[in-house]
Amino acid sequence: MKLASAQIPLTPDIARNAAEIRRVILAAAEDGARLILFCEGALSGYVKNQILEPDRWDAFDWTLQDQELAAIADLCKSLSVSAAIGGVHRFAPSARPHNCLYIVSADRDLRARYDKRFLSHTEITDWFTPGTEPVCFEVDGFVFGCAICIEVQFPELFMQYEQLGVDAVLFASYGIPEQFQIALRAHASLNCLWIAAATPAQESPKGPAGIIGPDGNWAARCPAGNIATYTIATLDRGDPKYQIPLQKARPWRALARKGEIYRRSIGDDEAAPSA
Repeated sequence: MKLASAQIPLTPDIARNAAEIRRVILAAAEDGARLILFCEGALSGYVKNQILEPDRWDAFDWTLQDQELAAIADLCKSLSVSAAIGGVHRFAPSARPHNCLYIVSADRDLRARYDKRFLSHTEITDWFTPGTEPVCFEVDGFVFGCAICIEVQFPELFMQYEQLGVDAVLFASYGIPEQFQIALRAHASLNCLWIAAATPAQESPKGPAGIIGPDGNWAARCPAGNIATYTIATLDRGDPKYQIPLQKARPWRALARKGEIYRRSIGDDEAAPSA
């Protein structure tokens, strides 16, 4: 299946952001993409940049975000594609919202929602409520997990997704600086996963949107200028290029983590070596 990762300009205008999201979905669908990833805050705008005042969520236009999200879902259904879109989710009027990824798909308005679990100090102090659970969903027989921004610094999250059997992680961020790029490539290689990374166009000079293969190398990348665009990679478990990470390394590491192969190698009559 073809997976797309987008970089679009973010503005404080939800309707303008939504129009750009729909434009990219249309174009990527024409190129054969079955799932399109957008960055953190792609629909709502990003806190501290497009949303400027913490603890003023009463002024946020929740109705407009819901309307635009519904319109995006209608477009996805008409095109038989899915999309992962950064936004904010209000789960209680008196509580801080979640920083989230909305998953809309060809067969329903909202397939899933991932709420960012590991928040920055500023986010947990002034802006958001953390999520609590990993989220996995399927498109065309491939299973996807989700991560947002600072969560790149928590390797256990990517290890958890590998153990849950995902094929790829969707990483939505407001910027992909060099240290994030290094970490993402490491997570992809160590866990033998594809990782799609999306960023705003205005942050792409620090690191453009792209898709990393399960060997840890970039399979596709957008240009690094302030350009609204997307890139596409094909996810194929049978690709000879990924035979070692997918057919050998990943199953072997799963066995190794269980430890039984090492216990058997010692033998019933042999003592384990001392540390």
